[in-house]
Amino acid sequence: MPGSPTPSERERTDTAARAREKEEQAKLPYKWTQTIKDLDVTVPVAGNLRGKDIEVVMTKTKLKVGVKGQEPVIDGELTHPILVDESTWTLETVSSPTPSQTPTTQKEISLHLDKSHKQTWWPALTTNTPYKLDTSKIVPENSKLGDLDGETRGMVEKMMYDQRQKEMGLPTSEEKNKQDLLKK
Repeated sequence: MPGSPTPSERERTDTAARAREKEEQAKLPYKWTQTIKDLDVTVPVAGNLRGKDIEVVMTKTKLKVGVKGQEPVIDGELTHPILVDESTWTLETVSSPTPSQTPTTQKEISLHLDKSHKQTWWPALTTNTPYKLDTSKIVPENSKLGDLDGETRGMVEKMMYDQRQKEMGLPTSEEKNKQDLLKK
């Protein structure tokens, strides 16, 4: 097909896009990662702060994180809803080497957000984030059948059954249903 990129052109484009996304994400004042079920966010703060100095407001659709009396680091509408009762935050001490390799004590606000829609990849943490991920390029980790919701699990089990039946030269579940209807 004329105009379609070659595999090597597609690979170059994808590599450039990944590099751009990595660079954009590094510009954010926080770090975030996700699995198909949840998100983890870390916000670096000064090492002398305590939990009472931190402001975290989580609702089903909004997130606000920062130091009391200062401009929030995160303040916006979430890309998708979360399960507030299953989501948590803590203030953790982290040790990070300075350029002179002398360790300094820093702290970070660590948030764990449980997704409401467990089968959805988020392009960004909040809708006002200037940088978005291309979720079509995400390669998910392997999951167990038990991790899937009931409907998806049933569909996957049916597909696995049908595949085994085909490999053994036996009728698939759909072919069995047709045979049963013909017998009636």
